[in-house]
Amino acid sequence: MLDWPAMKCPFCYHMESKVVDSRPTDEGLTIRRRRECTKCGKRFTTYEKIEQLPVFVVKKDGRRESFDRDKIMRGLLKACEKRPISLKDLEALVQDVEKQVFNSLEQEVTSQQIGQMVMERLKKLDEVAYVRFASVYRQFKDINTFMEELNKLLKEKMTE
Repeated sequence: MLDWPAMKCPFCYHMESKVVDSRPTDEGLTIRRRRECTKCGKRFTTYEKIEQLPVFVVKKDGRRESFDRDKIMRGLLKACEKRPISLKDLEALVQDVEKQVFNSLEQEVTSQQIGQMVMERLKKLDEVAYVRFASVYRQFKDINTFMEELNKLLKEKMTE
């Protein structure tokens, strides 16, 4: 295995360790490395990830905040409560949206764009969860707005 300098041992703080095992995780987005300190011989794990440029989300009121994949997951978990959707499917949806956001190479993306990406994917997974998510995302003001969305969904189903 290769030696990777300047990784401080968490036990004795020695600056040199050697990599004894290395494997990809998170579908190749992260590398997990088992290291061994060259001084005390103890082993520890490190993770290596590609540094990404920060992406900011522009909210409806003009505020900007850092992109947060966990915020998308929390919204999806609420929308999918008591629905037959696996956590694996939700994680894949979030990962797909995150990939699209970062691959756009834009440093700013609107919350509307993210919401649209999520809804496009969620509609294919579960229509009830889609309507729940849309009701919060689009802030349905009354039953008529809600019915308009349902009618659109029904029309799309009929044309399939």
